[in-house]
Amino acid sequence: MARRAWPFLAFAAVVAAMVVVMPVRGRFVVEKSSVRVLAPEHIRGHHDAAIGNFGVPDYGGTLTGVVLYPDAKATGCAEFHTKFKSKSGRPVILLLDRGECYFALKSWNAQQAGAAAVLIADSIDEQLLTMDTPEASPDTEYIDKINIPSALVNRAFGESLKKMAEKAEAEGEVVVKLDWRESMPHPDERVEYELWTNSNDECGPRCDEQAAFVKSFRGHAQILERGGYARFTPHYITWYCPEAFKLTRQCQSQCINHGRYCAPDPEQDFGAGYEGKDVVVENLRQLCVHRVANETGRPWAWWDYAMDYKLRCSMKEKKYSKTCAEDVVTSLGLPLDKVLECMGDPEADAENAVLTKEQEDQIGRGSRGDVTILPTLVINDVQYRGKLERTAVLKAVCAGFKEGTEPHVCLSDDIETNECLHRNGGCWRDQATNVTACRDTYRGRVCECPVVNGVQYEGDGYTHCKAVGPGRCALNHGGCWSETRGEHTFSACSDNALTGCRCPSGFQGDGHTCEDLDECKEKLACTCPDCRCKNTWGSYECGCSKGNQIYIRGEDVCIASSMSRFGWLIGILVVSCAAGLGVAGYVFYKYRLRSYMDSEIMAIMSQYMPLDSQNNEHQPLRQHASDA
Repeated sequence: MARRAWPFLAFAAVVAAMVVVMPVRGRFVVEKSSVRVLAPEHIRGHHDAAIGNFGVPDYGGTLTGVVLYPDAKATGCAEFHTKFKSKSGRPVILLLDRGECYFALKSWNAQQAGAAAVLIADSIDEQLLTMDTPEASPDTEYIDKINIPSALVNRAFGESLKKMAEKAEAEGEVVVKLDWRESMPHPDERVEYELWTNSNDECGPRCDEQAAFVKSFRGHAQILERGGYARFTPHYITWYCPEAFKLTRQCQSQCINHGRYCAPDPEQDFGAGYEGKDVVVENLRQLCVHRVANETGRPWAWWDYAMDYKLRCSMKEKKYSKTCAEDVVTSLGLPLDKVLECMGDPEADAENAVLTKEQEDQIGRGSRGDVTILPTLVINDVQYRGKLERTAVLKAVCAGFKEGTEPHVCLSDDIETNECLHRNGGCWRDQATNVTACRDTYRGRVCECPVVNGVQYEGDGYTHCKAVGPGRCALNHGGCWSETRGEHTFSACSDNALTGCRCPSGFQGDGHTCEDLDECKEKLACTCPDCRCKNTWGSYECGCSKGNQIYIRGEDVCIASSMSRFGWLIGILVVSCAAGLGVAGYVFYKYRLRSYMDSEIMAIMSQYMPLDSQNNEHQPLRQHASDA
């Protein structure tokens, strides 16, 4: 394995004279977004831009705005004393020149002047690079306050934008669309992300930033991991001491396992305070806490340990120790013996499998470049660019989900805008039940016919959806016609049909609109000469015009009431005769059955025992029986 002897801070200053940097093939990947020019038409096209490692890139989103190029202070190094506004009212994307000051300062001054985003034009022809923040100092406190995205564009594209922006009065505004939708891969319903960090809490604002992030993001991280939405892995950067210097005091105080794994001195003072090897040992312990937590089915426990350790075992309070760390492990219910077994012996002259794996992972693979910036957040194998802040990171993580599979935490109001709230997102909606095909996603919205209470809707999601399958009539009558008058309700939806609408008996129409059918007017019922018909809603009433008549509905006929009594008499006689014949038949059947059974029994008995009438007393019971 090719390892790196990377000097860092005081470790670099003291050991630089003795460290031999082994040649390795490193690779730093510049994370990019897209810039699409929308107007003027003759310069339309797509261009790459390198995302700055500060501010808040809008991962998964877009920003359309007007490019403005300042007449003065074009480098953005001095504060602007005016607010930039576009004539069309669109957001301002300020174009600035590279040089003379930090990239972050340019973005800060642009934000103060009302810009929604910043494009910085390179001053030379070269490949795009990542704009990083300067080392923390009292003069750079503005960095944490930058909330707009920034990006670097190449010199040629920057010059074209400048020329068009200067001609905006005559040829119209330069409108561009910054697009981060594909800056974050979103292949499936689970996001995999990792944080390269350090247990050292004496490295100034960088360490404070990491501690604040762990504390604020812990809740979101645990929700995502408990729900199976994400898989998180912590990582820690280590260096190694070259063979020729392993016995020096510097290497022995900064390294474990005989110079194989090192970290810089926390206080940058070899003669006081904690040593680099203390940091390496704690980094190793935190890696093993995560491994053991995974084995016990509680991978999210790492966040509890990392936060509790920073609170209870701070270097500033002189509590950064093995005893304090083991107390935290025990308090979280993790098996301490498993953690110690994972850590191995830091004094052994042998490789540590856990830390060796960390050095291997530090080297770039696939779409991910080498980890060279601390801290570094990697999401779906892409290095995150922007400030390490709860909301900004959560937005980037949420952009890593396949659209439509985001957990609820990604759809809160402080993370994204619910597009379904505005004109229902342009999707279909049933006004009666408020069932809608609009489903909010982190990246926007999708129009898909929904499933409601187990009932599937089908359609294009934009102009129509209809309920299909069993149970559809329970949801607004399946979209079919229905009406209630008094105690009577009629519906054109039938549970016996999985689709379609059909007007019920007594109505006519296409199933979506049904009208009462006048059976009397249409001569569909009550048509006998003496019948009197009265139409009702959904049915009819039929009677006889003469008072001495009774209406028979099944025959559609009126008969005299006297004939009715005679008919009853005839009916009773017929029924009585039928009953008498039935009883007689049953008696005859029983008699015949009894006679038949008697004759059968006699025939069987005659074969096994003598009968007086046959004069065969001296015959054996079985004629073929053996004499033996």
